[in-house]
Amino acid sequence: MPRVKTAHHQRASRSDKYWSAEVTRSSDALDLQDRVFTWRDPKRIARSLKSSAEASERRKAGPYQAAMSMLNLYINRAGKNLSQDRRRVLDQAKIELRCLFGRS
Repeated sequence: MPRVKTAHHQRASRSDKYWSAEVTRSSDALDLQDRVFTWRDPKRIARSLKSSAEASERRKAGPYQAAMSMLNLYINRAGKNLSQDRRRVLDQAKIELRCLFGRS
């Protein structure tokens, strides 16, 4: 006899639904400073990502790719929930990150 789904199947909790927050908190590749993506200074964000990427011994890619990937992950996962101002700051941080790594 086939199983019937019952009401005991629960929806995922809010924290389970947004895995990207857990990734940025506990990345296996980088140890990020607390709330780095909430800072208002794009140069500070870029410097922090660069130092985290260069200090990490667990990353699989080079420091530039690891730092840029983490920033892009945050931007892409936040998506439509990012305000225009936050998006502008984070896009500027990408430009600053390229400059810090000599890739401008």
